[in-house]
Amino acid sequence: MKKNYRHTSFIFLFVLLLIFATTFSIISVDARKHHHTKKSKIHHKHKKQQKNGDGNKAPNCTNSPSPALSPSPSPSHGCYPTQSPIFNILSFGAKGDGVTDDTKALEEAWEAACKVQGATLEIPTEFQFLINPITLQGPCMPNFVFQVDGIILAPPKVGSWPKSSLFQWLNVKWMYNFTIQGTGTLDGQGYNWWKLSQIDYFQVMKKSKNTPDVKPTVLRFYGSYNVTIRDIKIINSPQCHLKFDNSKGVKINNVTISAPEISPNTDGIHLQNTQDVEIHHSNIGTGDDCISIQTGCSNIHVHHLNCGPGHGISLGGLGKDKSVACVSDIIVDNVNLQSTMYGARIKTWQGGVGIVKNISFTNIQVSNVKVPIMIDQYYCDKHVCKNQTGAVAISNVKFNQIIGTYSTKPIHLACSNSIPCTDVDLIDIQLKPSTNYRGINQLGLCWNSYGKSQAPLLPSSMDYCVRRGSGLVRGISRSHEHVCL
Repeated sequence: MKKNYRHTSFIFLFVLLLIFATTFSIISVDARKHHHTKKSKIHHKHKKQQKNGDGNKAPNCTNSPSPALSPSPSPSHGCYPTQSPIFNILSFGAKGDGVTDDTKALEEAWEAACKVQGATLEIPTEFQFLINPITLQGPCMPNFVFQVDGIILAPPKVGSWPKSSLFQWLNVKWMYNFTIQGTGTLDGQGYNWWKLSQIDYFQVMKKSKNTPDVKPTVLRFYGSYNVTIRDIKIINSPQCHLKFDNSKGVKINNVTISAPEISPNTDGIHLQNTQDVEIHHSNIGTGDDCISIQTGCSNIHVHHLNCGPGHGISLGGLGKDKSVACVSDIIVDNVNLQSTMYGARIKTWQGGVGIVKNISFTNIQVSNVKVPIMIDQYYCDKHVCKNQTGAVAISNVKFNQIIGTYSTKPIHLACSNSIPCTDVDLIDIQLKPSTNYRGINQLGLCWNSYGKSQAPLLPSSMDYCVRRGSGLVRGISRSHEHVCL
C-alpha cells in the first residue's frame, strides 16, 4: 500500500514540474516578442524625428571642437542623423517670383541646414529668387550641399545696394566640406553697373556722391576649406564672378561663367591667398581675365578649359605699390583660347618684391588671340606709371606646345632691366597670323629674358627671344625668394 502511494506521489510531482516548465517557456517567448516590438517602435520613432527637411528643429547634439583653417569660430559637431534632410527655400516662406525679396527665407533655410550633418539646402527649379547682398556664414556641420537648380537674382538697381555690401553679393564665410552644385544659375544682373563704365565710370564717380567706387563680386568665399563648385552657371557679374580668398582645397568642375565683352573688369575666377586648387572642364567668357591668379597662390592646376572672350589666363598684376608677391607651382594645360586679348600671361608692376616660380603653360590652343605668350614686368593700368628699378622676380616658366593663330604679335617678353626673367623655356611654339592680323612685327617683343628654346618654333625668329646662360643671372632671382618663405 505504501509502495503504491509513493509511486503515485512521484508521478504527480513529475507532472507538476512539467506543467511549470511549459508555462515558463510560453511566458518567456511572449516577453521576448513584446520587448522586440517595443524596441522596433522606439527605433522607428527615432528615425522619424531625424527627418527634419520640413523645417523641424535639428536634433539636440553635444558640441565638440573641430580644426579651423583661419581665425574663425569652430563648427559644432555631435550626434549625426542617419538621413540626408532637404531644406527647401520655399518651406521657409520664399515666393520665387523674381520680384519679391526672398533674402530672409534664404537666411532661415541656411541657418536650419547649417546645424545638420549632410544637409541639402535646395533652390528648386522653375523658380527665380531675388536675393539682396547676404553673408552665408559657417562653420556648419560637414557635407553641407547648396543645391542650386533654380535662378538666384541679384538686385538690378545700383542704388539699391547698401554701401557695406559693395564688395560681394553672396559672401560665403568659414565653410568646410561644402558643395555648391546644380543645374541653376547665379545671375549678378550687372547691366546697370556696366553702363556706368561705358560713360567713363571714374568721371561719373567724381561728380556723383551716390555712385559707388567699387563693384560687387557674385560669389565670394573667404577662409574656407575643401569646397567644391560644380555644374552651375554664374553670369553677368558687376565685376568678378567667382572669388576665393584665404582658402584651401578648392575644386571647380563643369562650371559655366559668362558675361558679354562690354562688361569691363569682370574676371571669371579670381584666386588670392588660396592653395590646392583644381579648375577643369569649364567654360569661361567675360570682359576680363578668364582666370586671375594673385599673390599667395600655389599648387593651382587648370586644365580642359575653354576661355573666351576675355583677357586669357593671367598671373597678376603682382607687386603693386611695392607690395610682396609670391606665386608658385601653377600648371595650365589643355586649354582653348578663342578671340582673347592674351593667352598665357604673367604681369607684374614695377617696384614689387617677391617671386613667381615654377609655372607651366602646356598644350594651349589659341585662335585669333592678340598676344598668345606674354610676360610683362612693366604692367600699368594707367596712361603713365613711374619707372622703378625693383621687380617681382620671375623664374622657371615653361611655354610648351602653344599652337594656333594670333592677331597682333605671337610673343611679348618684357622683363625688368634690373631683375631679368630666368629659366624661361619656349618649346614647340607654332603660331601663325590670323585672318584678322593687324600687326607689323611678327617677332613681337623680347627683352632681358634668359632660358632655352626648342624646335619646332614658328615664327623661327622666336629662337632668339630667350638668351642662353641664365645661370649667370639666376642668383638675382633667387635673392628674392626669401621674402616668400
